[in-house]
Formats: sequence, structure tokens, C-alpha cells
Amino acid sequence: MSKNITSQTLQRLPIYLNYLMSLSETIKSGNISATAIAGALGLNNVQVRKDLASISRGGRPRTGYVTAELISDIESFLGFENRDGVIVAGIGNFGRAMMCSESFSDYGFDVVCGFDCNQDIVGTSVNGKPVRHISEMKNFCLCENIKTGIITVPEKYAQEVCDIMTDSGIKYILNFASIHLNVPESVNVHNENISLTLAMLARCNFSENRS
Repeated sequence: MSKNITSQTLQRLPIYLNYLMSLSETIKSGNISATAIAGALGLNNVQVRKDLASISRGGRPRTGYVTAELISDIESFLGFENRDGVIVAGIGNFGRAMMCSESFSDYGFDVVCGFDCNQDIVGTSVNGKPVRHISEMKNFCLCENIKTGIITVPEKYAQEVCDIMTDSGIKYILNFASIHLNVPESVNVHNENISLTLAMLARCNFSENRS
């Protein structure tokens, strides 16, 4: 088992975990093979076997992996047994959806607080979690050792909010604003452009219909 895995493998591990978590309790209590996982996800069998071998020693010829143990191995490698606090900046409809989502906890994350500058929103709570003024972000993050932030503000405010996050000790940012963010080298940003994703899906569907 090697910790020096490729970024491509690291991106696939949550996909494997999500699939394994979706299985019935009967299957989770039994065994599963890399071939079965590859077939279910439409992935290359050899690649899946290599990915799993890089993070787990549990695979056996002809019997595969004990499903529960494989789930535990992936969670452990990804650090999901540790609970990491997450903040959300921008408590509009999408920000509220992030705060209300229960899926984060399945992967070791807890959304603990929202931030906004709208005085009608500040001081309220969403899903039992407080909404504070954005001016309080730095103190909150430093005190609570928060390292992960989600940006759901309009594009024109995104860089300003990003700067506040990085100044607050945030190291990992999930950005839903459709602009490029400038961050220090020590900060990782993942951009989620929903409009672009929809456009790509539509284009793929258009291409398939023409073929």
C-alpha cells in the first residue's frame, strides 16, 4: 500500500467510496471484486485494481475485498475518520442548500457556520447553524481551526471573499462563482461552474444524438 498515489487515483477514490456506500447492507457484509466495481462504474478493470491496491492490502484472488474493510480503507486514506469543519460564504439559495446538505458528514466534513453581509440574514440560523457577518470570519476560522471554505457569492464579490478566506487560514476552497480566483500557492481552489457543466452535458447529448 503506497501513499504516493497519482492525482488521478485520488480523484477516483471518492467515486469508489460513493458506489460502495450505495450498496445494500447484504453486499456490504460480503465481498466485492475490483472487476465488479469497474463494471458498475464503467471504468477500466486494470486501473480500478491498481487504484485499490495502492490504498488497501485486503484484496484476494477470486474473492476480492471484504466490502466493509475496503470502505474503511478508503475512508481512512482520505481522512474521512477525522471531522473537518467547513464554512460557507454567501447565504443565498445555493449557500443555504450547502448548509442544509447532510451528505458532507458522510465524508468527514461538518458545515459549521455561514457568513454573509446582508443584515437581514446575519444573526439567523440555517439548519441549526449560525449565520455571522463576514467581518467575523477571520476570528471564527482561527479560533475553530477551520481550513475549508465554500464560496457561493456573486462573481463580483468572489475574489474579495476569497482574500478574506485565505487571510483567515483557509487552505481549501470550493468555488461556485464563475471567475478565476487568485490565491497564494499554499491554497488549493476547486472551481465548480454549474453552467459550464450543463453546457458540456448538453453538448455531449447533442453529439450522441448526431452519431
